[in-house]
Amino acid sequence: MEATYDLFTIKTQCITFVNYAYLGIDKSSRKAFVVDPSWDVSQLVHKLNEHGATLEAVLLTHSHFDHTNMVNKLEMLYQPTVYLSKREAEYYRYRCNRLKTVEDMERIRIGDTLINCLVTPGHTQGSVCYWAGGNLFSGDTVFIEGCGLCDSEGGSAEDMYYSIHRLISLIPANVQVYPGHSFGEPPGREMSYLYKKNLYFQIDDINHFVKYRNRKNNTRIFDFK
Repeated sequence: MEATYDLFTIKTQCITFVNYAYLGIDKSSRKAFVVDPSWDVSQLVHKLNEHGATLEAVLLTHSHFDHTNMVNKLEMLYQPTVYLSKREAEYYRYRCNRLKTVEDMERIRIGDTLINCLVTPGHTQGSVCYWAGGNLFSGDTVFIEGCGLCDSEGGSAEDMYYSIHRLISLIPANVQVYPGHSFGEPPGREMSYLYKKNLYFQIDDINHFVKYRNRKNNTRIFDFK
């Protein structure tokens, strides 16, 4: 099935933080969405202008600052609707001018593009993965190499275990995964690759999963690439 939108990866950096945002431009309407805009909007603005597109939606996977810090600027420039899970917005009291909260399994339509909202707690209380056609935008829930930390306020390694196993059951093996950070692997690997290479996809016992996720000797926590 042909994709309904063109996808562009936007890599930004602030000191040691390296983030990945994703711009989708619906082919029929030229309406666009961006996932987790961070640090710098110049690349995003350039792509929108280059392709004659208008920004209709900002999709936030969670409310941490390194995934949301360009929201206010984009609101001023384009007046997009900003989507975040209701649980996330309420728990962390996240606010912006054009916020619209979503529930699990709710759908967002941008032109001909349908985006499924999957609430996947673990890294935060109400993290969301957005599933749009052949792509999954996973924020800090799932990386190509691992999964997000679960030790900040509202995080839970138990929730992360169940969220990952839910994604395994829902997302087809050929869907490409686009996370908020990279630790060396390029974004866009298929789920089938994660089955083989991502250790968290291979741990079936919840107690082992929680113990390993919460270990204190992880030296690569912020080794972003």
